[in-house]
Amino acid sequence: MKHVDNQPNIQALRKISSLFATADLEIDHLLSLAIETATETIGARNSSLLLVDDNSGHLQFYQASGQKKIQLKNFEIPPGMGLAGAVLENGKPIVSNDVVNDPRWYSYINEKISFQVTAIATLPLIIDNEVIGVLQFLDKLDETPFSEKDVGTLEKFANMMAAFINTSQSKKILGREFDRLRQKYMRRYMIVGESKALRKCIMECEKVANSKAAVLISGESGTGKELFANMIHDRSNRQTKPFISVNCGALPDSILERELFGHEKGAFTGADSRKIGLFEAAHTGTLFLDEIGEMPLEMQVKLLRVIQEGSFMRLGGTTPIQVDVRIISATNQNLEKSVPEGLFRKDLYYRINVINIKLPSLRDRKEDIPDLTSFFLKKHSRDGQNPVKCGKEVLSYLMSYSWPGNIRQLENVVERALVLCDSDELTKESFEFETETPSIDVGVGQSLKEANDAFRRCYISKTLNSTDGNRTKAAKILQVQRSYLSRLIKELEID
Repeated sequence: MKHVDNQPNIQALRKISSLFATADLEIDHLLSLAIETATETIGARNSSLLLVDDNSGHLQFYQASGQKKIQLKNFEIPPGMGLAGAVLENGKPIVSNDVVNDPRWYSYINEKISFQVTAIATLPLIIDNEVIGVLQFLDKLDETPFSEKDVGTLEKFANMMAAFINTSQSKKILGREFDRLRQKYMRRYMIVGESKALRKCIMECEKVANSKAAVLISGESGTGKELFANMIHDRSNRQTKPFISVNCGALPDSILERELFGHEKGAFTGADSRKIGLFEAAHTGTLFLDEIGEMPLEMQVKLLRVIQEGSFMRLGGTTPIQVDVRIISATNQNLEKSVPEGLFRKDLYYRINVINIKLPSLRDRKEDIPDLTSFFLKKHSRDGQNPVKCGKEVLSYLMSYSWPGNIRQLENVVERALVLCDSDELTKESFEFETETPSIDVGVGQSLKEANDAFRRCYISKTLNSTDGNRTKAAKILQVQRSYLSRLIKELEID
Protein backbone atom coordinates (compact mmCIF):
# COMPACT_ATOMS: atom_id res chain seq x y z
CA MET A 1 0.00 0.00 0.00
CA LYS A 2 1.55 3.30 -1.01
CA HIS A 3 1.56 6.54 0.93
CA VAL A 4 -0.98 8.94 -0.59
CA ASP A 5 -0.71 12.71 -0.41
CA ASN A 6 -2.92 14.31 2.27
CA GLN A 7 -4.73 16.89 0.13
CA PRO A 8 -6.48 14.43 -2.21
CA ASN A 9 -7.60 12.39 0.79
CA ILE A 10 -8.96 15.43 2.62
CA GLN A 11 -11.03 15.94 -0.52
CA ALA A 12 -12.01 12.27 -0.30
CA LEU A 13 -13.10 12.85 3.29
CA ARG A 14 -15.40 15.64 2.15
CA LYS A 15 -16.72 13.41 -0.63
CA ILE A 16 -17.45 10.57 1.79
CA SER A 17 -19.25 12.97 4.11
CA SER A 18 -21.27 14.26 1.16
CA LEU A 19 -22.16 10.71 0.16
CA PHE A 20 -23.48 10.01 3.63
CA ALA A 21 -25.69 13.09 3.52
CA THR A 22 -27.14 12.46 0.06
CA ALA A 23 -26.96 8.75 -0.77
CA ASP A 24 -28.67 5.74 0.62
CA LEU A 25 -25.51 3.78 1.49
CA GLU A 26 -25.19 1.16 4.20
CA ILE A 27 -23.33 2.35 7.31
CA ASP A 28 -20.86 -0.56 7.09
CA HIS A 29 -19.87 0.46 3.56
CA LEU A 30 -19.38 4.10 4.61
CA LEU A 31 -17.26 3.18 7.64
CA SER A 32 -15.13 0.86 5.56
CA LEU A 33 -14.63 3.58 2.96
CA ALA A 34 -13.67 6.11 5.63
CA ILE A 35 -11.22 3.77 7.41
CA GLU A 36 -9.56 2.81 4.12
CA THR A 37 -9.15 6.45 3.14
CA ALA A 38 -7.81 7.38 6.58
CA THR A 39 -5.31 4.49 6.47
CA GLU A 40 -4.05 5.58 3.06
CA THR A 41 -3.94 9.24 4.07
CA ILE A 42 -1.38 8.71 6.84
CA GLY A 43 0.30 5.74 5.19
CA ALA A 44 -0.54 3.18 7.89
CA ARG A 45 -0.07 -0.54 7.36
CA ASN A 46 -3.26 -1.74 9.08
CA SER A 47 -6.25 -0.30 10.91
CA SER A 48 -9.26 -1.40 12.95
CA LEU A 49 -12.51 -0.08 14.38
CA LEU A 50 -13.67 -1.32 17.79
CA LEU A 51 -17.09 -0.55 19.28
CA VAL A 52 -18.29 -0.91 22.87
CA ASP A 53 -20.65 -3.81 23.57
CA ASP A 54 -23.59 -2.34 25.50
CA ASN A 55 -23.98 -5.44 27.67
CA SER A 56 -20.40 -6.37 28.63
CA GLY A 57 -18.64 -3.04 28.15
CA HIS A 58 -15.90 -4.86 26.17
CA LEU A 59 -14.42 -3.41 22.99
CA GLN A 60 -15.26 -5.65 20.05
CA PHE A 61 -13.63 -5.56 16.61
CA TYR A 62 -16.23 -4.18 14.22
CA GLN A 63 -14.04 -3.69 11.15
CA ALA A 64 -10.34 -4.32 10.41
CA SER A 65 -7.92 -4.26 7.48
CA GLY A 66 -4.95 -6.46 6.64
CA GLN A 67 -4.38 -10.22 6.50
CA LYS A 68 -5.41 -10.81 10.11
CA LYS A 69 -8.79 -9.03 9.93
CA ILE A 70 -10.84 -12.26 9.93
CA GLN A 71 -9.03 -13.61 13.03
CA LEU A 72 -9.51 -10.34 14.89
CA LYS A 73 -13.30 -10.80 14.75
CA ASN A 74 -12.92 -13.52 17.41
CA PHE A 75 -11.30 -11.23 19.99
CA GLU A 76 -12.43 -8.47 22.31
CA ILE A 77 -10.65 -6.14 24.73
CA PRO A 78 -11.86 -6.03 28.36
CA PRO A 79 -12.65 -2.61 29.92
CA GLY A 80 -9.52 -0.66 30.88
CA MET A 81 -7.11 -3.03 29.12
CA GLY A 82 -4.47 -1.83 26.67
CA LEU A 83 -4.15 1.44 24.80
CA ALA A 84 -7.68 1.05 23.46
CA GLY A 85 -9.04 0.60 27.00
CA ALA A 86 -7.17 3.73 28.16
CA VAL A 87 -8.61 5.80 25.30
CA LEU A 88 -12.07 4.44 26.11
CA GLU A 89 -11.69 5.65 29.70
CA ASN A 90 -10.18 9.11 29.15
CA GLY A 91 -11.67 9.96 25.76
CA LYS A 92 -8.39 11.35 24.39
CA PRO A 93 -6.10 10.13 21.57
CA ILE A 94 -3.03 8.11 22.52
CA VAL A 95 0.02 7.58 20.31
CA SER A 96 2.63 4.95 21.21
CA ASN A 97 5.59 4.66 18.84
CA ASP A 98 7.25 1.94 20.96
CA VAL A 99 4.47 -0.39 22.08
CA VAL A 100 6.80 -3.19 23.22
CA ASN A 101 8.08 -1.00 26.05
CA ASP A 102 4.73 0.70 26.76
CA PRO A 103 3.16 -0.66 30.00
CA ARG A 104 -0.32 0.06 28.60
CA TRP A 105 0.25 -2.31 25.66
CA TYR A 106 -2.16 -5.28 25.59
CA SER A 107 -0.07 -7.88 23.72
CA TYR A 108 -2.41 -10.85 24.22
CA ILE A 109 -4.21 -10.57 20.87
CA ASN A 110 -1.03 -10.01 18.86
CA GLU A 111 0.64 -12.98 20.46
CA LYS A 112 -2.33 -15.21 19.72
CA ILE A 113 -2.42 -14.33 16.03
CA SER A 114 1.38 -13.91 15.65
CA PHE A 115 1.16 -10.31 14.56
CA GLN A 116 4.06 -7.93 15.22
CA VAL A 117 3.33 -4.28 15.97
CA THR A 118 5.76 -1.42 16.61
CA ALA A 119 3.61 1.73 16.74
CA ILE A 120 -0.10 2.44 17.30
CA ALA A 121 -2.25 5.58 17.06
CA THR A 122 -5.53 5.16 18.96
CA LEU A 123 -8.41 7.67 18.74
CA PRO A 124 -11.83 7.80 20.44
CA LEU A 125 -15.20 7.83 18.68
CA ILE A 126 -17.37 10.22 20.70
CA ILE A 127 -21.14 10.77 20.52
CA ASP A 128 -22.76 13.24 22.95
CA ASN A 129 -19.65 13.27 25.19
CA GLU A 130 -19.70 9.46 25.44
CA VAL A 131 -16.95 7.27 23.96
CA ILE A 132 -18.70 4.55 21.93
CA GLY A 133 -15.60 3.01 20.38
CA VAL A 134 -11.99 3.54 19.21
CA LEU A 135 -10.03 3.67 15.97
CA GLN A 136 -6.55 2.12 15.81
CA PHE A 137 -3.88 2.58 13.13
CA LEU A 138 -0.85 0.27 13.21
CA ASP A 139 2.68 0.99 11.92
CA LYS A 140 3.43 3.41 9.10
CA LEU A 141 4.61 2.00 5.80
CA ASP A 142 7.67 4.21 5.72
CA GLU A 143 8.51 3.11 9.31
CA THR A 144 8.41 6.69 10.60
CA PRO A 145 6.64 7.40 13.91
CA PHE A 146 3.06 8.73 14.09
CA SER A 147 3.23 12.52 14.27
CA GLU A 148 0.96 15.21 15.71
CA LYS A 149 -0.03 16.04 12.13
CA ASP A 150 -1.10 12.42 11.61
CA VAL A 151 -3.19 12.54 14.77
CA GLY A 152 -4.85 15.82 13.68
CA THR A 153 -5.79 14.25 10.33
CA LEU A 154 -7.09 11.07 11.96
CA GLU A 155 -9.20 13.06 14.43
CA LYS A 156 -11.11 14.52 11.47
CA PHE A 157 -11.87 11.01 10.25
CA ALA A 158 -12.80 9.84 13.77
CA ASN A 159 -15.25 12.75 14.18
CA MET A 160 -16.78 12.05 10.79
CA MET A 161 -17.19 8.34 11.51
CA ALA A 162 -18.76 9.07 14.90
CA ALA A 163 -21.24 11.31 13.06
CA PHE A 164 -21.95 8.46 10.61
CA ILE A 165 -22.73 6.07 13.44
CA ASN A 166 -24.81 8.64 15.32
CA THR A 167 -26.86 9.50 12.25
CA SER A 168 -27.29 5.83 11.42
CA GLN A 169 -28.65 5.19 14.92
CA SER A 170 -30.93 8.21 14.55
CA LYS A 171 -32.17 6.82 11.24
CA LYS A 172 -33.02 3.55 12.94
CA ILE A 173 -34.93 5.43 15.65
CA LEU A 174 -36.69 7.49 12.99
CA GLY A 175 -37.47 4.29 11.12
CA ARG A 176 -39.12 2.79 14.19
CA GLU A 177 -41.01 6.05 14.77
CA PHE A 178 -42.11 6.04 11.12
CA ASP A 179 -43.39 2.47 11.50
CA ARG A 180 -45.28 3.49 14.65
CA LEU A 181 -46.83 6.49 12.92
CA ARG A 182 -47.63 4.34 9.88
CA GLN A 183 -49.47 1.87 12.08
CA LYS A 184 -51.29 4.77 13.73
CA TYR A 185 -52.17 6.11 10.28
CA MET A 186 -53.40 2.70 9.18
CA ARG A 187 -55.63 2.46 12.27
CA ARG A 188 -56.98 5.95 11.63
CA TYR A 189 -57.85 5.19 8.01
CA MET A 190 -58.86 1.57 8.49
CA ILE A 191 -62.14 0.53 6.90
CA VAL A 192 -63.90 -1.92 9.21
CA GLY A 193 -66.63 -4.36 8.26
CA GLU A 194 -67.46 -7.39 6.13
CA SER A 195 -70.97 -6.55 4.88
CA LYS A 196 -71.82 -7.10 1.22
CA ALA A 197 -72.55 -3.38 0.72
CA LEU A 198 -69.15 -2.40 2.14
CA ARG A 199 -67.22 -5.00 0.14
CA LYS A 200 -68.87 -3.71 -3.05
CA CYS A 201 -67.58 -0.18 -2.37
CA ILE A 202 -64.07 -1.46 -1.56
CA MET A 203 -63.96 -3.42 -4.84
CA GLU A 204 -65.05 -0.33 -6.77
CA CYS A 205 -62.29 1.73 -5.13
CA GLU A 206 -59.67 -0.88 -5.99
CA LYS A 207 -60.80 -0.95 -9.62
CA VAL A 208 -60.55 2.82 -10.09
CA ALA A 209 -57.43 3.40 -7.96
CA ASN A 210 -54.89 3.48 -10.80
CA SER A 211 -57.10 5.47 -13.12
CA LYS A 212 -56.74 9.23 -13.37
CA ALA A 213 -60.52 9.54 -13.79
CA ALA A 214 -62.31 11.86 -11.36
CA VAL A 215 -64.24 10.09 -8.61
CA LEU A 216 -67.32 11.35 -6.77
CA ILE A 217 -67.97 9.65 -3.44
CA SER A 218 -71.52 10.21 -2.23
CA GLY A 219 -73.17 9.21 1.01
CA GLU A 220 -74.73 10.53 4.16
CA SER A 221 -72.70 12.51 6.66
CA GLY A 222 -70.55 10.23 8.80
CA THR A 223 -70.34 7.28 6.39
CA GLY A 224 -66.57 7.56 5.89
CA LYS A 225 -66.16 9.36 2.57
CA GLU A 226 -62.69 10.63 3.39
CA LEU A 227 -61.63 7.11 4.42
CA PHE A 228 -62.51 5.82 0.98
CA ALA A 229 -60.80 8.77 -0.71
CA ASN A 230 -57.64 7.89 1.23
CA MET A 231 -58.04 4.26 0.23
CA ILE A 232 -58.20 5.14 -3.47
CA HIS A 233 -55.07 7.27 -3.14
CA ASP A 234 -53.14 4.71 -1.07
CA ARG A 235 -53.83 1.93 -3.57
CA SER A 236 -52.96 4.01 -6.62
CA ASN A 237 -49.63 4.65 -8.30
CA ARG A 238 -49.75 8.09 -6.61
CA GLN A 239 -49.58 6.62 -3.11
CA THR A 240 -46.15 8.16 -2.37
CA LYS A 241 -47.31 11.57 -3.58
CA PRO A 242 -49.33 14.17 -1.62
CA PHE A 243 -52.92 13.62 -0.54
CA ILE A 244 -54.40 17.08 0.09
CA SER A 245 -57.87 17.55 1.58
CA VAL A 246 -60.05 20.65 1.73
CA ASN A 247 -63.61 21.12 3.01
CA CYS A 248 -65.38 23.23 0.39
CA GLY A 249 -68.24 24.13 2.74
CA ALA A 250 -66.12 25.30 5.65
CA LEU A 251 -64.52 28.35 4.00
CA PRO A 252 -65.96 31.60 2.56
CA ASP A 253 -65.61 32.13 -1.22
CA SER A 254 -62.58 34.43 -1.12
CA ILE A 255 -60.62 32.28 1.34
CA LEU A 256 -61.44 29.07 -0.53
CA GLU A 257 -60.08 30.62 -3.75
CA ARG A 258 -56.83 31.59 -2.00
CA GLU A 259 -56.52 28.12 -0.48
CA LEU A 260 -57.02 26.34 -3.79
CA PHE A 261 -54.96 28.57 -6.08
CA GLY A 262 -52.57 30.45 -3.77
CA HIS A 263 -51.55 34.07 -4.27
CA GLU A 264 -48.66 36.30 -5.24
CA LYS A 265 -47.11 38.85 -2.92
CA GLY A 266 -49.22 42.02 -2.91
CA ALA A 267 -52.24 40.34 -4.50
CA PHE A 268 -54.45 41.80 -1.75
CA THR A 269 -54.11 43.58 1.57
CA GLY A 270 -52.14 41.38 3.93
CA ALA A 271 -50.52 39.28 1.19
CA ASP A 272 -46.98 39.89 2.44
CA SER A 273 -45.47 36.93 0.61
CA ARG A 274 -46.19 34.43 -2.11
CA LYS A 275 -48.22 31.38 -1.05
CA ILE A 276 -48.75 28.24 -3.10
CA GLY A 277 -52.27 26.82 -3.23
CA LEU A 278 -53.58 23.34 -2.61
CA PHE A 279 -53.55 22.51 -6.32
CA GLU A 280 -49.79 23.15 -6.42
CA ALA A 281 -49.28 21.27 -3.16
CA ALA A 282 -51.15 18.27 -4.59
CA HIS A 283 -49.13 18.21 -7.85
CA THR A 284 -48.60 14.58 -9.01
CA GLY A 285 -50.86 13.48 -6.13
CA THR A 286 -54.53 13.67 -5.16
CA LEU A 287 -56.75 16.61 -4.21
CA PHE A 288 -59.78 15.64 -2.13
CA LEU A 289 -62.66 18.15 -2.37
CA ASP A 290 -64.91 17.31 0.56
CA GLU A 291 -68.51 18.58 0.59
CA ILE A 292 -68.15 19.86 -2.98
CA GLY A 293 -71.89 20.46 -3.08
CA GLU A 294 -71.32 23.42 -0.75
CA MET A 295 -68.97 25.14 -3.21
CA PRO A 296 -70.32 28.53 -4.37
CA LEU A 297 -71.29 28.79 -8.05
CA GLU A 298 -68.56 31.36 -8.76
CA MET A 299 -65.90 28.96 -7.45
CA GLN A 300 -67.44 26.10 -9.41
CA VAL A 301 -66.64 27.99 -12.63
CA LYS A 302 -62.99 28.42 -11.63
CA LEU A 303 -62.66 24.81 -10.54
CA LEU A 304 -64.12 23.61 -13.83
CA ARG A 305 -61.54 25.63 -15.76
CA VAL A 306 -58.65 24.06 -13.83
CA ILE A 307 -59.99 20.54 -14.34
CA GLN A 308 -60.46 21.16 -18.08
CA GLU A 309 -57.16 22.91 -18.78
CA GLY A 310 -54.91 21.43 -16.10
CA SER A 311 -53.59 24.89 -15.29
CA PHE A 312 -54.45 27.98 -13.27
CA MET A 313 -52.97 31.27 -12.09
CA ARG A 314 -52.34 32.33 -8.52
CA LEU A 315 -54.32 35.32 -7.29
CA GLY A 316 -52.45 38.38 -8.55
CA GLY A 317 -50.41 36.23 -10.92
CA THR A 318 -50.02 36.37 -14.69
CA THR A 319 -48.22 33.09 -15.41
CA PRO A 320 -50.23 29.87 -15.89
CA ILE A 321 -49.15 27.00 -13.64
CA GLN A 322 -49.48 23.46 -14.99
CA VAL A 323 -50.50 20.75 -12.51
CA ASP A 324 -51.09 17.01 -12.63
CA VAL A 325 -53.73 16.35 -9.97
CA ARG A 326 -56.19 13.51 -9.51
CA ILE A 327 -59.54 14.90 -8.27
CA ILE A 328 -61.66 12.98 -5.77
CA SER A 329 -64.80 14.74 -4.56
CA ALA A 330 -67.34 13.92 -1.88
CA THR A 331 -70.84 15.07 -1.04
CA ASN A 332 -73.76 14.18 1.20
CA GLN A 333 -76.15 15.96 -1.16
CA ASN A 334 -78.03 14.76 -4.21
CA LEU A 335 -76.07 16.71 -6.83
CA GLU A 336 -78.18 15.21 -9.60
CA LYS A 337 -81.15 17.02 -8.04
CA SER A 338 -79.10 20.18 -7.35
CA VAL A 339 -78.22 20.60 -11.05
CA PRO A 340 -81.76 21.32 -12.38
CA GLU A 341 -82.37 23.52 -9.33
CA GLY A 342 -79.43 25.72 -10.35
CA LEU A 343 -77.46 25.00 -7.20
CA PHE A 344 -74.69 23.08 -8.96
CA ARG A 345 -73.24 23.49 -12.44
CA LYS A 346 -74.16 20.73 -14.85
CA ASP A 347 -70.81 20.81 -16.69
CA LEU A 348 -68.84 20.55 -13.43
CA TYR A 349 -71.08 17.72 -12.23
CA TYR A 350 -70.20 15.64 -15.31
CA ARG A 351 -66.50 16.46 -14.87
CA ILE A 352 -66.27 15.28 -11.24
CA ASN A 353 -68.74 12.41 -11.62
CA VAL A 354 -66.85 10.25 -14.11
CA ILE A 355 -66.97 7.45 -11.53
CA ASN A 356 -69.52 7.51 -8.73
CA ILE A 357 -69.13 5.46 -5.56
CA LYS A 358 -72.16 5.50 -3.27
CA LEU A 359 -71.43 4.62 0.34
CA PRO A 360 -74.13 2.81 2.34
CA SER A 361 -75.50 4.30 5.54
CA LEU A 362 -74.83 2.42 8.76
CA ARG A 363 -78.49 1.34 8.97
CA ASP A 364 -77.94 -0.40 5.60
CA ARG A 365 -74.96 -2.37 6.93
CA LYS A 366 -75.97 -3.08 10.51
CA GLU A 367 -74.13 -6.42 10.45
CA ASP A 368 -70.90 -4.37 10.64
CA ILE A 369 -71.87 -2.71 13.95
CA PRO A 370 -70.28 -5.42 16.18
CA ASP A 371 -66.94 -5.14 14.33
CA LEU A 372 -67.08 -1.35 14.37
CA THR A 373 -67.92 -1.28 18.07
CA SER A 374 -65.02 -3.62 18.86
CA PHE A 375 -62.67 -1.46 16.77
CA PHE A 376 -63.72 1.75 18.53
CA LEU A 377 -63.45 0.10 21.95
CA LYS A 378 -59.82 -0.79 21.21
CA LYS A 379 -59.11 2.57 19.60
CA HIS A 380 -60.34 4.63 22.55
CA SER A 381 -59.19 2.37 25.39
CA ARG A 382 -56.36 3.83 27.42
CA ASP A 383 -52.88 2.57 26.55
CA GLY A 384 -51.85 -0.42 28.61
CA GLN A 385 -55.41 -1.35 29.51
CA ASN A 386 -57.48 -4.20 28.15
CA PRO A 387 -60.44 -3.07 26.04
CA VAL A 388 -63.75 -2.88 27.87
CA LYS A 389 -66.10 -5.72 26.94
CA CYS A 390 -69.43 -5.35 25.18
CA GLY A 391 -71.89 -8.29 25.42
CA LYS A 392 -74.19 -9.70 22.74
CA GLU A 393 -77.25 -8.13 24.35
CA VAL A 394 -75.66 -4.68 24.17
CA LEU A 395 -74.59 -5.23 20.55
CA SER A 396 -78.15 -6.22 19.65
CA TYR A 397 -79.33 -3.04 21.33
CA LEU A 398 -76.89 -0.97 19.24
CA MET A 399 -77.97 -2.76 16.07
CA SER A 400 -81.60 -1.88 16.74
CA TYR A 401 -80.87 1.86 16.53
CA SER A 402 -81.15 3.76 13.21
CA TRP A 403 -77.87 5.75 13.59
CA PRO A 404 -78.78 8.94 11.69
CA GLY A 405 -75.20 10.17 12.25
CA ASN A 406 -73.80 6.88 10.90
CA ILE A 407 -70.30 5.67 11.83
CA ARG A 408 -69.21 9.04 13.24
CA GLN A 409 -72.13 8.95 15.67
CA LEU A 410 -71.35 5.35 16.67
CA GLU A 411 -67.74 6.24 17.43
CA ASN A 412 -68.74 9.24 19.53
CA VAL A 413 -71.26 7.15 21.47
CA VAL A 414 -68.70 4.40 22.15
CA GLU A 415 -66.03 6.89 23.21
CA ARG A 416 -68.45 8.60 25.60
CA ALA A 417 -69.50 5.25 27.06
CA LEU A 418 -65.85 4.35 27.71
CA VAL A 419 -65.12 7.65 29.43
CA LEU A 420 -68.08 7.26 31.80
CA CYS A 421 -67.70 3.50 32.33
CA ASP A 422 -66.77 2.39 35.86
CA SER A 423 -66.55 -1.36 35.14
CA ASP A 424 -64.94 -3.71 32.64
CA GLU A 425 -68.16 -4.27 30.70
CA LEU A 426 -70.58 -1.89 29.00
CA THR A 427 -74.36 -2.10 29.47
CA LYS A 428 -77.32 -0.56 27.66
CA GLU A 429 -77.28 2.26 30.17
CA SER A 430 -73.72 3.11 29.10
CA PHE A 431 -75.00 4.44 25.77
CA GLU A 432 -76.93 7.63 25.30
CA PHE A 433 -78.74 8.51 22.10
CA GLU A 434 -82.22 9.54 21.07
CA THR A 435 -84.38 6.55 20.27
CA GLU A 436 -87.54 8.46 19.38
CA THR A 437 -88.29 11.42 17.17
CA PRO A 438 -89.20 14.42 19.36
CA SER A 439 -92.84 15.39 19.06
CA ILE A 440 -94.13 18.85 18.22
CA ASP A 441 -95.59 20.49 21.32
CA VAL A 442 -98.86 21.87 19.90
CA GLY A 443 -102.07 21.98 21.91
CA VAL A 444 -105.61 23.29 21.42
CA GLY A 445 -105.88 26.86 22.67
CA GLN A 446 -102.62 28.05 21.22
CA SER A 447 -102.63 30.80 18.67
CA LEU A 448 -101.80 30.01 15.08
CA LYS A 449 -98.49 31.86 15.49
CA GLU A 450 -97.56 29.79 18.57
CA ALA A 451 -98.40 26.54 16.76
CA ASN A 452 -96.47 27.71 13.69
CA ASP A 453 -93.44 28.62 15.86
CA ALA A 454 -93.56 25.20 17.54
CA PHE A 455 -93.54 23.46 14.17
CA ARG A 456 -90.71 25.63 12.82
CA ARG A 457 -88.69 25.15 16.00
CA CYS A 458 -88.99 21.36 15.76
CA TYR A 459 -88.41 21.13 12.02
CA ILE A 460 -85.38 23.45 12.02
CA SER A 461 -83.90 21.57 14.99
CA LYS A 462 -84.25 18.24 13.18
CA THR A 463 -82.70 19.69 10.02
CA LEU A 464 -79.75 21.09 11.98
CA ASN A 465 -79.26 17.72 13.66
CA SER A 466 -79.15 16.01 10.27
CA THR A 467 -76.35 18.39 9.15
CA ASP A 468 -74.38 18.16 12.42
CA GLY A 469 -75.19 21.81 13.12
CA ASN A 470 -73.97 23.13 9.76
CA ARG A 471 -76.22 26.14 9.09
CA THR A 472 -75.15 26.50 5.45
CA LYS A 473 -76.25 22.95 4.67
CA ALA A 474 -79.46 23.35 6.67
CA ALA A 475 -80.31 26.57 4.82
CA LYS A 476 -79.97 24.79 1.47
CA ILE A 477 -82.21 21.94 2.61
CA LEU A 478 -84.80 24.42 3.91
CA GLN A 479 -84.32 26.54 0.74
CA VAL A 480 -83.83 29.78 2.65
CA GLN A 481 -80.94 32.24 2.95
CA ARG A 482 -78.39 31.37 5.63
CA SER A 483 -78.80 34.82 7.21
CA TYR A 484 -82.58 34.26 7.46
CA LEU A 485 -82.02 30.86 9.07
CA SER A 486 -79.69 32.42 11.66
CA ARG A 487 -82.39 35.00 12.44
CA LEU A 488 -85.00 32.24 12.87
CA ILE A 489 -82.70 30.29 15.19
CA LYS A 490 -82.34 33.38 17.37
CA GLU A 491 -86.06 34.29 17.28
CA LEU A 492 -87.21 30.75 18.05
CA GLU A 493 -84.51 30.27 20.72
CA ILE A 494 -83.21 27.08 19.14
CA ASP A 495 -80.18 25.63 20.96
